[in-house]
Amino acid sequence: AYRGKNIFPVREDGSIFMSLASFRDHLLGATLKEAFRKAEHPERLYVGAVIQNCFGDEYTCKTGAQVVGKDKNGRPQTKVSDAPPDKNGVEEFCTDPSYKKYCEAGQVRALYVNETESLGPAAARYYASKLWGGETYYLQADAHLRFAPKFDSRYIDEVKAAKNYPKAVLSSYPPGFSESDPDYVGGTTGARLCTCEFSHSDVEEHIIRINTGGHCTNDQVDGPTQIAFIAAGFFFARAEFLRDVPFDPFLPWCFMGEEIALSSRAWTSGWDIYAPRQNLIAHQYRPGRMGLPKFWGSVGRLFGRPGPGFNTRLQKKIIKRVKNLVGYPEVSAEEVKKDGDELVLTDLEFYGMGTERTREAYVDFTNIDFSTKSCKNMQWCNTCEMA
Repeated sequence: AYRGKNIFPVREDGSIFMSLASFRDHLLGATLKEAFRKAEHPERLYVGAVIQNCFGDEYTCKTGAQVVGKDKNGRPQTKVSDAPPDKNGVEEFCTDPSYKKYCEAGQVRALYVNETESLGPAAARYYASKLWGGETYYLQADAHLRFAPKFDSRYIDEVKAAKNYPKAVLSSYPPGFSESDPDYVGGTTGARLCTCEFSHSDVEEHIIRINTGGHCTNDQVDGPTQIAFIAAGFFFARAEFLRDVPFDPFLPWCFMGEEIALSSRAWTSGWDIYAPRQNLIAHQYRPGRMGLPKFWGSVGRLFGRPGPGFNTRLQKKIIKRVKNLVGYPEVSAEEVKKDGDELVLTDLEFYGMGTERTREAYVDFTNIDFSTKSCKNMQWCNTCEMA
């Protein structure tokens, strides 16, 4: 009934909805506190959090794969151990006397999912998008962040400065932080998503991966300049984005591929993508050596196949949906059907490319070459040429 339109009218009150997909995240509570503490207008900030936790009700929780030493060849040895139930970040936030008023005002919406039912980040972001309630702007990010002062007002000003506003998306890979770092103030130059590559990893099935390009400025442009891609870990846009580029519910178990799908769908729907000129959030990047739980570990245990291998097999099937969408010639609908995997193309007409610009135009725009499986230089992006 609501396909092609928003379920709520978009309010013109400067409110921001922040989508947070949280998988067993010990920093969710701190992230919420930091966001409301640093916002210039916390009364206009709303959160939709998908909390995928181990609650410890029916089974013993487990850690991630923790490095416990090295084998005789010097390779890391890992171990998965028993663990206590996960911290409930929303409860931590809502019981804090300094912040409980925001929960009582209905500004924090939560969907709880047992970690055994987690389907990966793309699915969690789809669920989080359904918690949006008519706010003016949509901010998607991860659940382990720090924020610069007045980040909310500053992002609004920045997206309004984009030439294609209101159909403008701000996106970047935020800088990293460690928990021992001092208070985050932001202000560094934002990363530009100007390069990509076809992954060489068999695990990732040669999907297109987004990378950063060089830093540049353009004094001839009064505002942010265009880039080629959207990062799933941070983007900011008006909420009409949800109408034009609804999140795809058919990407379970996928860790890679959502960014190239989101980027191409947004651009072909008439949305231009811009690099914010300053970083206003920081992200905790989490290499495997930290031993934190990963969703593919839960998937493996659920199906009696410990380790990441079983999820990789599932992803290998689903990633065909993304490849077909973006134009891999060897993953045409006919080839997918030959393999007996036509189910992965379910409702793709509703979660596919837009109608404002063509897929072929996006491939030309980003200089992606499917015949050689290469991403060529985008001069316009790396030199800040386009407003």
